[in-house]
Amino acid sequence: MNRHVLLFSALSATLALGACSSARMDSGYGGPSMRSAAAAPTMTMQQPIEAVPSGPVTSAPLAPIDGQPLPPMGGGGLPPTDMAGLPPASAPVAPAAPAPGATRTAMVGNWTAREASGGSCRIQLSSSPALDLYRASASGCGNQDLSKVNAWDYRDGEVYLYQQGGSVAARLRGTSGALNGVLAKSGAPLTLAR
Repeated sequence: MNRHVLLFSALSATLALGACSSARMDSGYGGPSMRSAAAAPTMTMQQPIEAVPSGPVTSAPLAPIDGQPLPPMGGGGLPPTDMAGLPPASAPVAPAAPAPGATRTAMVGNWTAREASGGSCRIQLSSSPALDLYRASASGCGNQDLSKVNAWDYRDGEVYLYQQGGSVAARLRGTSGALNGVLAKSGAPLTLAR
């Protein structure tokens, strides 16, 4: 493979150097001088080439994608189109809505954290800002990651617990009464309840 690359590189360099030896270089070294515009050969116009038809063009609706409903049919058996002849745009898909009662304010307060190992501890989520996050504290946690929780945030329906240094300790999703998620490093399940 490397031999082909070297051969291609050498060929490219040769072609590039050949392109540099133009009439401009010849005229300065005793070679033939550049031709004047009057001595340049005249260009002849070629006749346009006529297009040859390739066969009949047909159209038919495409088969629906598996699991998708058929589009509504307009007049004449053809699907409806917009002014540009394109099918109408479908409604944008809305992101999944957070669970009812799941807001940043609803998450503030004291929680009991339960790990998969059976251990439990207390985690408090505060409404006091800490830079671009909110303050949090943990007490009695046997898990090293949970014991270092000092900040939290609520984004896109998820509660993020942060450790000192800014790394994510856990991600949880749920309602203001119960959250389920995982510890970031180990992937072990974690639940928070009031």
